[in-house]
Amino acid sequence: MSETEQVGGLGDAARPGTGEVTATVIVNAPAPRVFAAFLNWERQSEWIPFTKVRVVEGDGGEGSLIEAVTAVGPAALRDEFRVVRIDAPYELRVVHCGNVLRGPGSMRCTAMGGDRTQVVMHEWFHLPGPVGKLAWPVLWPGSKLGFKGALKKFGRLVEEGKLP
Repeated sequence: MSETEQVGGLGDAARPGTGEVTATVIVNAPAPRVFAAFLNWERQSEWIPFTKVRVVEGDGGEGSLIEAVTAVGPAALRDEFRVVRIDAPYELRVVHCGNVLRGPGSMRCTAMGGDRTQVVMHEWFHLPGPVGKLAWPVLWPGSKLGFKGALKKFGRLVEEGKLP
């Protein structure tokens, strides 16, 4: 049995979908500090635009259920994900298991010389039906820019000592 099947019976949500987004940033801080800042779930609201993040179940560690609600005006998107693996300060794995956003994701920290850390976020989303697959080429550039912009802001907050 895989680790994602053991944690909450996530089934098909644990398999990579066809919508894939990757973003990378270099943060001028040591990997343990960067990783700790990333795991401060509620404070992700400070660097992910229009989004409120909270721990719904658990302590934020493995097995926890996290909710991120992104709202712009009256439109809101609820993202639920389960934390399936934490290998601090190197890797975090989650599975998006909500009604709309489904699929695995990871965040990796790689220590570099001079107390710098490369952060890579990677998400594989299931696209809902034929319409989702047709819309993905239009949505992908915005998703990529959004991920990259959020990670850049995250990096600045860590470097300035505002996170964790």
